[in-house]
Amino acid sequence: MSAQGLSTNNLSVFYGEKQAVKKVSMDFEERSVTALIGPSGCGKSTFLRSLNRMNDLISGARIEGEVWIGDKNICDPHTDVVRLRQRIGMVWQKPNPFHKSIYENIAFGPRYHGVKGRKQLDEIVETCLRKTALWDEVKDRLSQSGLALSGGQQQRLCIARSLAVQPNILLMDEPASALDPVSTAKIEELISELKKDYTIVIVTHNMQQAARVSDRTAFFFLGDLIEYDDTQKMFTNPSKKSTDDYISGRFG
Repeated sequence: MSAQGLSTNNLSVFYGEKQAVKKVSMDFEERSVTALIGPSGCGKSTFLRSLNRMNDLISGARIEGEVWIGDKNICDPHTDVVRLRQRIGMVWQKPNPFHKSIYENIAFGPRYHGVKGRKQLDEIVETCLRKTALWDEVKDRLSQSGLALSGGQQQRLCIARSLAVQPNILLMDEPASALDPVSTAKIEELISELKKDYTIVIVTHNMQQAARVSDRTAFFFLGDLIEYDDTQKMFTNPSKKSTDDYISGRFG
């Protein structure tokens, strides 16, 4: 599956009368990792969820502006949201495997989208587990519950589940914040591998993690996009004082 261009144009998100994201325009580089950073409540997770219309599920939420994937504006009311979320995978902060076997966690999505043959499903399961460096750890217990895995393994299973429906883009909302340091390192290593094939956008509160895994970084504050640049420049020579203050720990 090829990567896919992603951009926003004057994107705003409201919860009732409260504006959580304010006219953000960004272009995301294909096959790269973009980190969204900023203090709690700055709008970064809300912005991330708008990239595959997950905010539609929140009562009172509404979007203004545009989100473009290739030549399609996904904010168009005629967008097939199920198909959209197939193309843009989502990995949440807390691992959330289905109450099913390891095998069925991954086979569920392809089966839902019409893949029926056991041989093809077997291949998808193995491929996705290999991509997430999980195959060797679980290949002899695919019939066991995904909930029996460790936290770090569960999160890699959830990433494998996202890959099973062949997305172009992966959204990750603090995917390692609930994990121990060893599991976090594995997730970061995995992100570096996956960007060879996918466009990845990650929300993280961990400055060191953003510096380690991302190619570009966006700093949000009070719903505004303050600065967006190459990660190395953002962390060594930011253009805005507020970015420097946040990255250096003077606030947030």
